[in-house]
Amino acid sequence: MDIQAGDFYSALSHPMRLRAALLILKMDELCVCELTHALDLAQPVISRHLAQLKEAGILLARKQGLWVYYRINDALPNWALDVIQTTANGIMDSTPYKDDTQAISTMSDRPNQVCC
Repeated sequence: MDIQAGDFYSALSHPMRLRAALLILKMDELCVCELTHALDLAQPVISRHLAQLKEAGILLARKQGLWVYYRINDALPNWALDVIQTTANGIMDSTPYKDDTQAISTMSDRPNQVCC
């Protein structure tokens, strides 16, 4: 995959986009409603951040019914995957990242049970 380093780092430079990307990496795939819950932001704000991550080539989206699910693009070059994974390994146990994971685990109406 042809991804520009500047676009990659620019997309991850916003704290909320970084949090979203790392949470998606940890959980494999998340729906917009799950990210809205975990990051405590309005759906349009989350969707805008996700669109930027997708445009940079970091995320892939799939639509299932009315819902859109996001995951890390497995076609990212090794250097980009390494950056995301190394970042996650270094900071996922600190605030606010661990709080985001906790929020997902306590969400009562997650997709595949009852969706957004």
